[in-house]
Amino acid sequence: MGRLFGTDGVRGIVGLDLTPEFALKLGRAIGGFFGRGSRVLVGRDVRAGGDVIAGALIAGLLSEGVKVYYAGLAPTPAIQYVVKTEFYDGGVMITASHNPPEYNGIKVIAGDGIEIPREDEVKIEELYFKGYGSSLEWRSLAEPPEGVSGVIDRYVEAILDQVDVDSIARRGFKVVVDCANSVSALATPLLLRRLNVRVLSINCHLDPLFPGREPEPRPDTLVDAAALVVSSKADLGVGHDGDGDRAIMIDDMGRVQWGDRSGALLAAYASTKWRDLPRRVYTGVSSSVIVEEYLKPHGIEVVWTPVGSVTIARRMKNEGGAIAGFEENGGYMHVPHQYVRDGAMKLALFLDMMASYNAKSSSLFSKLPEYYTVKTKVRASREEALCAIELLKEHFSGYRMITIDGVKVFGEDFWVLVRPSGTEPVVRIMGEATTRERIEEVVGEVKNVILRCIKG
Repeated sequence: MGRLFGTDGVRGIVGLDLTPEFALKLGRAIGGFFGRGSRVLVGRDVRAGGDVIAGALIAGLLSEGVKVYYAGLAPTPAIQYVVKTEFYDGGVMITASHNPPEYNGIKVIAGDGIEIPREDEVKIEELYFKGYGSSLEWRSLAEPPEGVSGVIDRYVEAILDQVDVDSIARRGFKVVVDCANSVSALATPLLLRRLNVRVLSINCHLDPLFPGREPEPRPDTLVDAAALVVSSKADLGVGHDGDGDRAIMIDDMGRVQWGDRSGALLAAYASTKWRDLPRRVYTGVSSSVIVEEYLKPHGIEVVWTPVGSVTIARRMKNEGGAIAGFEENGGYMHVPHQYVRDGAMKLALFLDMMASYNAKSSSLFSKLPEYYTVKTKVRASREEALCAIELLKEHFSGYRMITIDGVKVFGEDFWVLVRPSGTEPVVRIMGEATTRERIEEVVGEVKNVILRCIKG
């Protein structure tokens, strides 16, 4: 049996891998998984094909006797929050998150608001590949999907409950917001206005072609936002991904800060406000060693996990909670709010920290050690990626390694992680070193090993 689900949901190119026929069939499998009479909330981001995919998937759910509620355009964490708090049996979000514009995808959400665990993904895949479908008596198909309004308003109110609104409002912050032309534009500016923040928006008009930049927020896609932070003398900037569950911070000096850096700062801050939480954080192996260097002196344990927000969230919940979970890609899970990545919640919490400490964003980031970072990828099949990982284990034998997701190598003056992507046919490479020359040298070695596998 093949696999449909990757690191976070099902992804594919619209019209090629992700067709109405596929969505209908998957919708029936998802409907079979949740069961007849279950209540499922469906939402989507702005991506091309979203209406078509949603329509076909909803038809599949309805044909299995599922009661469907349709929220339309909304950030993924807004759908997850409402699923959890309003006692839906589950949810489905039509999104490909950070993937290029030609992609779309399907995330399946459990009743607790978190994406379904891996074992439930397998159950849905089994139903799909068996061609699951039941025959319902015609009266069972009389109810159309029911529209749901106010999802974003309820989500914003929940975020405001987590921060000191008056403290933030008194500071009168100015924030640049890059919404990636997608659904965070419906929530983040609204949230900031409620916090008396002056919003300077970029790429905040909805457009399924993503004309402003790629949906993935990173230094090379946030150049315009960073320049606007500096030229406008803003206090902070933020870049979202396509479905609003990530937030990459830009400090007042225009420096784009990876998510493990902002995550470490926020986790230490949250530990001072929510003292009853277990003093540990969960983060993927793709995060920097900075996380341990900064949090251990605060008495916070760091638990390393395979890459993927589903893995992090499920482990946190199953193992008794945590202060937070986060990823280098900008995902941050504020446990008192919900066990999922939430870009708007992360932004509000960061402003809360700035207001509480009466500090500039740049001075907060200056608390962290500085490393030179390289993040790149090489196009390769999964078989070529797995071959490269085995060769790299030999190449770096004698070094400390973590092999729970690809291979992460620790040298005296560097670390490097190589892993197959769960959403694209690429090998992801990321690493840091004390000098730019050193990390470029290490990444060069890694690429040469990968090319050996690609060339056979």
